[in-house]
Amino acid sequence: MTDYTELFSRFRENKVRSIVIQDLLSSCISKPAGEMGADIAAGSVQRFGIPMGFGGPHPAYLACKDEIKRKMPGRIIGVSKDSHGDPAYRMAMQTREQHIRRDKATSNICTA
Repeated sequence: MTDYTELFSRFRENKVRSIVIQDLLSSCISKPAGEMGADIAAGSVQRFGIPMGFGGPHPAYLACKDEIKRKMPGRIIGVSKDSHGDPAYRMAMQTREQHIRRDKATSNICTA
């Protein structure tokens, strides 16, 4: 198992964002991306869902640090609680951010 804590620390010093693509089950035996200092974590959760032969859509996850959450695409569509009793938010990814006003847009897709 590789620990990228030191690398992500150097990224932060140089104002570089770090992203980890991690199979969710692998985080049971490795250090989670957030604990290593990654800004964004994403990956497939398909192995917990329906078999690949049944078609899609397949589940995935996307998480980020609090300070960049407003720059992430998508919309919060539900709130539940995690195993520690903390709020857990569900989000739907959007191909076009039509719900964002033009003056708040962060990409060309939003302003078109």
